[in-house]
Amino acid sequence: MKVLTAAQMREADRRAIEAGIPGLILMENAAMRVVEVIAERYAPLEEHHIVVCCGKGNNGGDGLAIARQLGVRFGVRADVVLACEPQEFRGDALTNWRMLVLSKCCRVTRDIPPTATIIVDALLGTGLEGAPRGRAAELIEEIKRCGGAKVVAVDLPSGLGFDGVRAEVTVTLGAPKVEHYLSAEAGRAGELIVGAIGIPSAFLDEEPSHWLNVTEPKQVAAVLGTRARDAHKGTYGHVLVVGGAAGKSGAAAMAGLAALRAGAGLVTVACEDQRAMAPELMTASLEAPPLEGKQVVATGPGLGTDGRALALLRAVLAASAVKVLDADALTVAAAEGLSLAGCILTPHPGEMSRLTGLTTAQVQADRLSVARGFAREHACTVVLKGHRTLIAFPDGEVWINPTGNPGMATGGSGDVLTGLIAGLVSQEPERWREAVVAAVWLHGCAGDHAAAELSERCVIATDLLRFLPRAMADAHL
Repeated sequence: MKVLTAAQMREADRRAIEAGIPGLILMENAAMRVVEVIAERYAPLEEHHIVVCCGKGNNGGDGLAIARQLGVRFGVRADVVLACEPQEFRGDALTNWRMLVLSKCCRVTRDIPPTATIIVDALLGTGLEGAPRGRAAELIEEIKRCGGAKVVAVDLPSGLGFDGVRAEVTVTLGAPKVEHYLSAEAGRAGELIVGAIGIPSAFLDEEPSHWLNVTEPKQVAAVLGTRARDAHKGTYGHVLVVGGAAGKSGAAAMAGLAALRAGAGLVTVACEDQRAMAPELMTASLEAPPLEGKQVVATGPGLGTDGRALALLRAVLAASAVKVLDADALTVAAAEGLSLAGCILTPHPGEMSRLTGLTTAQVQADRLSVARGFAREHACTVVLKGHRTLIAFPDGEVWINPTGNPGMATGGSGDVLTGLIAGLVSQEPERWREAVVAAVWLHGCAGDHAAAELSERCVIATDLLRFLPRAMADAHL
């Protein structure tokens, strides 16, 4: 599912209008989508007191059209609360104000009545720059105090990112927006529904270097597919995990077991202490890991950061296999300035800080630009872990992962992800990009199942492997 920035959405609107679709029609279609959601979700509407809060921009114009359609189509006399004076409306919003007045189907009030049961938030959309101000800010606070009312946001909850409105449902228009997923307050959008407003899909397309997508189950299901009846263990690749220095064998063990659970045909773990390995895992010495004949080499879980780790990492980077780098391997690579071209990196924000030279706060402040920029500059793939993990490819394409929860913030969770990526890539070398995206989705979905059954507080890394089959089943629903 394609996700747009505010600038991309404005450009899509502009192209549609220039092609001959009037802006007023787009606004009317937007109102229809919102009204349809309200009518379906909150029927019968005559039992509700509906209030529509409108700003002075196009988002407010959508709200004016919503109020009119509620009256004309459903006979519901909604209250309209304005965040501006009527003479401040311009363009299509002004036209909708005039139509609303002529329809005589709504009341215009100064404040939100305390009896409101449904509030439509059409105050501020994607054009907001900085914190809300003036009457719009006052109405945001009024909406927040109406605890008993259901809030339906138009496109974005007003003031998102500034302690703004919390909606039960948000009807976003044309396509989801970046803020719905990457804002620190994205949860305030509630359930997200995408409403088509008549913009041709071709106008939503951009160059691949600008693509931003949200992973959906159908992409994951396409990677998992159905296994051939005549398959054998050699069909699904051989993964080598290099890590597990003294006292850290568990990290390598989890990565290896995750690769197996993902479906890799063979997995070898080169580590210091081989006693912690599951019986299904082959083992090798960490002093001389067998790099030949492996489809994927995952390096870093429990590797250490000493001179031996550097020598091992140099040897791995020289190998012909696909390289997945995590944990200590990223720390060593950052310290030594090693080339990461062609590698798949799985950093958490602290490791991304070391790779880029930015502070962790700077990484977190603009995760999208940091991940995309590093992937482009270093010709590598970056899986930037965290809430809404980002997968950035060398050509600039980025995927947002919608699965996962805070319960996964536990030691070893990243090692499992490394193994899942390695295991899926080993099976799908020709579709390795899709395999990386699928692995991240499955990792988070398994975590969601674990948290639902065990609670977020009780989830441990190996629980992700326990619930991985449920995640795979979800992809096929």
